[in-house]
Amino acid sequence: MKKFTFVLVSALVVLGFSCSPGTKKDSSDLPRVAICGLAIESSTFSPAVTHTEAFRIRRGDEIFSYYPFLDENSENRKRAEWFPALRGHAIPGGIVTRAAYDSLVNETLALLKENLPYDGIFFDIHGAMSVVGLDDPEGDFIAKIREVVGKEPVISTSMDLHGNVTERLAHHTDLITCYRLAPHEDALESKQRALENLLDRLESGKGKPKYKAWIPLPILLPGEKTSTRIEPGKSLYAKVPGVADQDGVIDAGIWIGYAWADEPRNRGVVMVTGDDREKVTKGAEYLAQSFWDVRNEFEFVAPVAPLDESLDMAIASEKRPFIISDMGDNPTAGGAGDVTWTLQQILSRPEFKTENGPSLIYASLPGPDLVEKAVAAGVGNKAEGFAGAIVDDRYSPPIQLSGKVLAIDTEDPTAEIAVVVQVGSVKVIVTKKRKPYHYEKDFTRLGLNPRETDIVVVKIGYLVPELYDMRADWIMAQTPGGVDQDLDRLGHKRVVRPIFPLDKNMPDPDLSAQLIPASDEI
Repeated sequence: MKKFTFVLVSALVVLGFSCSPGTKKDSSDLPRVAICGLAIESSTFSPAVTHTEAFRIRRGDEIFSYYPFLDENSENRKRAEWFPALRGHAIPGGIVTRAAYDSLVNETLALLKENLPYDGIFFDIHGAMSVVGLDDPEGDFIAKIREVVGKEPVISTSMDLHGNVTERLAHHTDLITCYRLAPHEDALESKQRALENLLDRLESGKGKPKYKAWIPLPILLPGEKTSTRIEPGKSLYAKVPGVADQDGVIDAGIWIGYAWADEPRNRGVVMVTGDDREKVTKGAEYLAQSFWDVRNEFEFVAPVAPLDESLDMAIASEKRPFIISDMGDNPTAGGAGDVTWTLQQILSRPEFKTENGPSLIYASLPGPDLVEKAVAAGVGNKAEGFAGAIVDDRYSPPIQLSGKVLAIDTEDPTAEIAVVVQVGSVKVIVTKKRKPYHYEKDFTRLGLNPRETDIVVVKIGYLVPELYDMRADWIMAQTPGGVDQDLDRLGHKRVVRPIFPLDKNMPDPDLSAQLIPASDEI
């Protein structure tokens, strides 16, 4: 094996990298790096099922477009000979079919085999993918990668802080990190850190870290209670750099974990990697104890109320837009995104029966039937059809909407077709394919002005930055769905017990650091 051989792997999908143009060194002097990964959050409490076509797949050089820090003229691009394989990313949803998983993983492995050997692998994953018949898909994925590339390559794993780190994943990876902000405004920064940690270790000849400390924590909390915008999450994550930036430490991370899957791996984790045993173990124990000590202090990032109370507050408020999060069916956390219950409740209220009522935008429901009929009717005309409850009809059936078509967009890159139908004073966005509405442009391209609307209801949990900055007021409505915020109501049966807060009076756990064997000691 040559001195350097890189493989970047993402839990999204394997990326294949080609030799970068403009490299000043002879390519034989550079480490060989591959990139791969698959990324999705999968709720096992949703009836939704995720198939291969749900993934946005990038192969070969197209993978570079996802990483600005690997732009053609970037310094990082010049530091290695790249072999991008395959990277896959899907909007959060239901459990992934075994056929979809096997297809994407097997294609990744085949692409990796084409350019062996490697010095390094960038494994870029989310960490909360659930697959039919597998309890630890990312652990299975990385183990299969090891079977192909061998024990020698250094694997650097980048993850979402809502991912799950099993002992198996910790064993097969060498370097590992996760986001430090929620909302994830540091996502690309974290991926860049994971990549540069890998390049640094290869170029220095230090290779694999001497120590990997892993501490599982019996804590299961939803993201809406663990935002780093507020305490205690803000101060907790502020402690991570103090551990990670020490000499002798490579990186450190706190994983909140994923609350909407019922698997033994779903819990918090702390990991620290480095070459100084004492700093690695003590740093991990410090972060783990800090997390445990504040477990009772986590609260929702915004006021929370039942939907009726939320609507009462919004109608009475003089602030606009008053944003309501329809939390239980949040498609970006794993909800089906087509639960009609909330919209049924809104349309049943007398305040919204006429066009003169409080203006309200509802975003959104997938409804191919209504979309087809709205397109046929045309803007300005009346359309009638069904929307929602195609996947998740547990709480409310498909809703029949009849109203004036205000807008039609046939070129939406995510929804394919999106229409706006007005029913009373409610403007309902209906899409051919499900789509989260996170950006102001998502609304304005449909002729909607959320800033001048009284109430905006969005299927989301905590607000992403653009919506957060737009809000005049905000409440999170406790609504039903596959990512219900009431964990007791969901009924976990397979998570490791005891676990907080399901077992509120559990004894303090042993938070001693467990040193995971190196990946070449398998």
